[in-house]
Amino acid sequence: MRVQRWSRRGWTVFALLTVTAMVAVPGALAAAGIKDTWWTGLTAGAAVVLGVFAKPLTERMQQISKRRDDNDLAVLNGCLVTARGELPTVRQIRDPRQLGVHPAARLSDSDGADPVTETAPAYVPRDVDETVRRRIARGGFVLLVGDSTAGKSRTAYEAIAATVPDHVLIAPTNAAAVRVAVDRATQTSNCVVWLNDLEHYLGADGLTSEMLARLRTGKGHRVVVATIRAVEYDRFTDVAGDDAARQTFRAARAVLASADEEVRVPRRLSTAERASAEDRAWDLRIADALRHSGDYGLAEYLAAGPELVRSWRNGWEPGTHPRGAALVAAAVDVRRAGLVPPLPGRLLEELTDTYLQRDGGDRLRPESMEAAWEWALRPRRATTALMTGSAKAGYDVFDYLVDLTQRESTPDTFVPASVLRAAVDYADGSTAQTIGSTAREQGYYEVAADALSAAVQQNSADNGSEHPDTLISRNNLASVLRALGRLEEAERESRAVLEASIRVSGPEHPGTLISRNNLALVLQDLGRLEEAEREGRAELEISTRVLGPEHPDTLISRNNLALVLRALGRLEEAERESRAVLEARIRVSGPEHPGTLISRNNLALVLQDLGRLEEAEREHRAELEISTRVLGPEHPDTLISRNNLASVLQDLGRLEEAEREHRAVLEARIRVSGPEHPETLTSRNNLALVLQDLGRLEEAEREHRAVLEARIRVLGPEHPGTLTSRNNLAAVLRDLGRLEEAEREHRAVLEARIRVLGPEHPSTVISRTSLAHVRSLRGE
Repeated sequence: MRVQRWSRRGWTVFALLTVTAMVAVPGALAAAGIKDTWWTGLTAGAAVVLGVFAKPLTERMQQISKRRDDNDLAVLNGCLVTARGELPTVRQIRDPRQLGVHPAARLSDSDGADPVTETAPAYVPRDVDETVRRRIARGGFVLLVGDSTAGKSRTAYEAIAATVPDHVLIAPTNAAAVRVAVDRATQTSNCVVWLNDLEHYLGADGLTSEMLARLRTGKGHRVVVATIRAVEYDRFTDVAGDDAARQTFRAARAVLASADEEVRVPRRLSTAERASAEDRAWDLRIADALRHSGDYGLAEYLAAGPELVRSWRNGWEPGTHPRGAALVAAAVDVRRAGLVPPLPGRLLEELTDTYLQRDGGDRLRPESMEAAWEWALRPRRATTALMTGSAKAGYDVFDYLVDLTQRESTPDTFVPASVLRAAVDYADGSTAQTIGSTAREQGYYEVAADALSAAVQQNSADNGSEHPDTLISRNNLASVLRALGRLEEAERESRAVLEASIRVSGPEHPGTLISRNNLALVLQDLGRLEEAEREGRAELEISTRVLGPEHPDTLISRNNLALVLRALGRLEEAERESRAVLEARIRVSGPEHPGTLISRNNLALVLQDLGRLEEAEREHRAELEISTRVLGPEHPDTLISRNNLASVLQDLGRLEEAEREHRAVLEARIRVSGPEHPETLTSRNNLALVLQDLGRLEEAEREHRAVLEARIRVLGPEHPGTLTSRNNLAAVLRDLGRLEEAEREHRAVLEARIRVLGPEHPSTVISRTSLAHVRSLRGE
């Protein structure tokens, strides 16, 4: 039988009524005519005693009630407050789970603990504790980076509890509340701004570097404590050479760069940390984790991460919980796409059929939707569930599952295009922009264009057509249009964004400079190289003056100018620029930074064009060795390096080596990006060119036809890359002696290039020359 407990205020009321009654009883007895001296004496004595203690007893009960109320936290104006509506102090946060620390899984349901009131496990000291606490004591911004369930949030909580227990704690619940939180913090002398899962506080209307600067001014001791999952940190920072991502995440990167201390929290315990854990084995949960964690981190096991993964994977078994597993898969993928919690249940339900059909459809014998939700939301070992939330409030999925899926991602587990499209319908402008970036990374350029168009529309409606967020969306849309080969549209959009940026922010604003750079890139693709050079030089001059000659954005501009000079055939100038950029990047970022490796690759390409093939091979091999070691053998930049090395080998006449390298790159790109990703199709095209040089013309024809068909499907029939494939097919037909077919193909390519690129574009000139050559072979 369940016993109903009295509320806290109930005990206070009870005490007050008791005191009042005892004091009033003697008078009531006299009024009733009761003369018994024993009764009146007893009650009078009790009244005297209680009269003395009534006030302190009442005050004591009220203090207890107040202290308990203060430990009941609520949300007011988007920030965590006590039940009295006041900002809590750090000391008042008795349970770290109130600040987002993952709950620990129960050992069993028979251990006697109340799952509602069970405390967090004993804290196992981490090697980074001293660093974190020293920075908190000094004030400023400390950022803890690590995998989900690595223990970042618990480490941060224990640090503020030990270092600044009497500071006011300001914990906004979402990005929209950040501005209010910062305003409160600037009015509070001693405070902690708590931002667990920092990625949820970035983006439009979220935290900015300017807000952090405000917190550093004025008297008092203020500290910002934030955590971020490593996969999200990499997403914001790993944008070398990508101008669209460079602008999209500019504000987020500025926030991350503002950290006074960046601390990495490893998932696995060090030897010293494990010894500390063993000293705390009196906590049965710590002892259990030490016995069973194995290849997992201690915090990872305590949060039931591995158990939840097994439960999710087992749920796909026919007749068990496949619809529930599909709900979880949908939640994981919409998070990977860029949608932030709370996730709409309607969207997740709409998407379940996508995953059920992918993994077996009716053969899985899926359960009802109601049973699926019950299974997905049911806590494992009493505390941790695959998903949390409700239909009214929205849902979230355990972020450990999101990170694990992202780390193990292959082309077969990319976020499906249909899921990306569906997520856009539930996204605001900022989120639609993130979804567009995800689609572009996966090679879904049409989906990216649709998502970014939605972002432009939403941002325009919310903020106006010339708001900075709208201009970033428009700039990114122009970049995708360029990737799709829709160059005239890309130019129009790029020019419109540049003109608006100049009006709104001025000609020397960093966002304006990026817009100018992107216009130059479109002009280069259009073959208007002199215009591209003028725009590039103008942007570089301003960047050098405003940002400095060795600022990363300035070096990107100088690198892009070198590419234009190479396209113009001014190879000595291109070499000088490329060497200058490489030397500057080595000084600024070091010889193994991804940007430095890109510069080294570009220098090698110029050397190749200059005919200095041995030098080019040495540079490519040196860059490939570093990329393989630093980025991994199948990182996209590493594969570009290996592709370029194969190209040099081909120019050197070492065709068998070139074929081996191109095949290796192609196989890796199929594994990493899928068979129809634009980069994969480039590798297949390059392999076909080597086969052609080797005289294996039938094989080369088959490869060129396959690439052409795929590019028509993926990029469209008049994309510049598609026209390149058609031109290459025509060249093979020529070598095969099928001159009539070759002439038809060359003529079709020429007509398309005139329409798309214009009559004077270098590629159009090549087509005109190729057609003339075939006609001469036919005796025309």
